[in-house]
Amino acid sequence: MLSFFRVLHFAFQDIVRNISLSFMTVIILVLMLLSINTLVVVRAVTEHVVSQVKEQIDVSVYFAHDIKQEQMEEIKKYISAFPEVVKTTFLDKEAVLAEFKETHKDNNNILNSLNELEENPLGATLIIQTREPRDYEKIITALSIPEYKDIIESKTFADTQKAIERISLITAQIEKAVLILSALFAIISFFVIFNTIRVAIYTQRMEIGIKKLVGATDWFVRGPYIIESIIFSGISMVIAGAIVYAVLQFLDPYLGIILYSEGFLTKYFQNNILLIVGIEFGVVLLLTIITSGLAMRKYLRI
Repeated sequence: MLSFFRVLHFAFQDIVRNISLSFMTVIILVLMLLSINTLVVVRAVTEHVVSQVKEQIDVSVYFAHDIKQEQMEEIKKYISAFPEVVKTTFLDKEAVLAEFKETHKDNNNILNSLNELEENPLGATLIIQTREPRDYEKIITALSIPEYKDIIESKTFADTQKAIERISLITAQIEKAVLILSALFAIISFFVIFNTIRVAIYTQRMEIGIKKLVGATDWFVRGPYIIESIIFSGISMVIAGAIVYAVLQFLDPYLGIILYSEGFLTKYFQNNILLIVGIEFGVVLLLTIITSGLAMRKYLRI
């Protein structure tokens, strides 16, 4: 236990002696972590937006005015059997009329013309929601058979496939740029840490020699540099975490309006905090320890 505290003491001593390099190492690691968190944010927002867009997918089937209830129920049952269909909503003629009036409540000409009619001119509607944007084609085809020609007056769909493809394309480009940025910071971190350990070994070469002469173990000599790597990782995680939290608090009110989800990013990070922190700390720790190990292998002759 005593030797561990001495190793820890030497590690902090090395950090203070090379404070400028230590500071640079932490800054580069923080930038790398921030770029990784940017990737997480982009992925989270994209998944949420795509999910919202998919919820808007529907096929509206407008029935002829004089169709019987049994015929409409038959079509609803037929369509509901498709695995691509997740939900069907039936609106009778009165509900369709009420919705039509609500939509055009500010247009007196349309409402006056409607009131002059003796009966409801609108037919019932069946709204069909599918799993994926591409599924609407199959539904439209299934409803276009001759048996339904006189029953179904028209069919319309909300084609969100292009919107989703556009979102996915933009996301892929952003993720590619962020990945390149993360890789760049990782490479810079490698050389900065490598140089930090190299300088520490060079400035302490006489002390290292004395330690070996008095019987110091390999762990006692290498330990401080490994501890330094862990300290760099821990400090960079804390700083990056504080910055990410501040940014989330700033962005959430604005994203909440756009995404219709209050505190979306904060909730996302809270729900996935263990996974995100675990992966990021593992990546940083692995990078720093491997780099330190390579530097010690090249410059530390013990």
